[in-house]
Amino acid sequence: MTRHRDLGTGPPDEYVEAEIHRLLTEDPAVAEQGISVVRTERALVLYGEVESVHRRDEILRRVSERFPDVPITSDIGVIRTQAPTEIEQLP
Repeated sequence: MTRHRDLGTGPPDEYVEAEIHRLLTEDPAVAEQGISVVRTERALVLYGEVESVHRRDEILRRVSERFPDVPITSDIGVIRTQAPTEIEQLP
């Protein structure tokens, strides 16, 4: 028996949530383990932090392409990483 989902109505189910999480962790172009997928009443929310705006945009693009009928909201922050400006002296 095949289970059919109408992704356009109602909240996304736990299978879609798991598929998106798998995409985030297993797709070599994404490979983000620090992003969480949380179901709400109307959408899936992606939570976490990445190192650049470009990285966040790429993650959202890939998820939207793979799941075009699933409402996705992003709460992915960008961590500002900079090279050290001083040499660390160890005792």
